[in-house]
Amino acid sequence: EAQLVESGGGLVQAGGSLRLSCQASGFTSDEYAIGWFREVPGKEREEVSSINGRDGSLYYADSVKGRFTISRDNAKTTVYLQMNSLKPEDTAVYYCAAETEAPVFTDPNVWGQGTQVTVSS
Repeated sequence: EAQLVESGGGLVQAGGSLRLSCQASGFTSDEYAIGWFREVPGKEREEVSSINGRDGSLYYADSVKGRFTISRDNAKTTVYLQMNSLKPEDTAVYYCAAETEAPVFTDPNVWGQGTQVTVSS
């Protein structure tokens, strides 16, 4: 069974940095989309960043371009989200997600437990 486990959230001041990690296990192929979403109560869930499982191309939401960087280790077991120049509006629960049947996100079917990121002003 495919599983994702996040770590690395926390409280940081505006302008600071955090790195989220997502440990993946149980996947039976390499060509799956994987990335990060975030949720804030009362707002629509937002895809923050993702990796195309087929060609490795990267996606970033406009709101995080130039500040966040997604990466993956060579073994494809861990995905990272380096978040720099954090803003209070980045405060959210961040979820690692994957879609086992597609190289890009259409309807993610594997989710981590979520990790809280809080950015104070």
